[in-house]
Amino acid sequence: MLYETFKALHIIAVIAWMAGLLYLPRLFVYHADAAPGSKESETFKVMERRLLRGIMNPAMILVWIFGLLLAWRGDWWHAGWWQIKFALVAGLTVVHHLYARWRKDFEADRNTRSARQYRFWNEVPTLLMIGIVFLAVLKPL
Repeated sequence: MLYETFKALHIIAVIAWMAGLLYLPRLFVYHADAAPGSKESETFKVMERRLLRGIMNPAMILVWIFGLLLAWRGDWWHAGWWQIKFALVAGLTVVHHLYARWRKDFEADRNTRSARQYRFWNEVPTLLMIGIVFLAVLKPL
């Protein structure tokens, strides 16, 4: 029962984190086209800050906590599929922190990236997530 509870909480946290990882760069796409200091830009700043601090950061922390608890309960430390999944989740965490840095650039009106760059980065979490899901479900190694 404890394992299933950890798994449910892990899945809930993953959904919340992925929603943020997919939505935040979309906000950046629109924010990049807004004039610095404009009402639109200031609205995007609030939306980005609340999304990152209110949803994404707590969700990421819970993903790590419950994911590691699942690995401990399942004794997966030496499973090849789990080690690759761990590396991909670490990659998602790097992307998360990259987005956080870019949000600070927008907050200070120092954005130097184009909307096109943010569109590209919007796809990175999706690719990592696909690998993570296949590894978690199929456990191939």
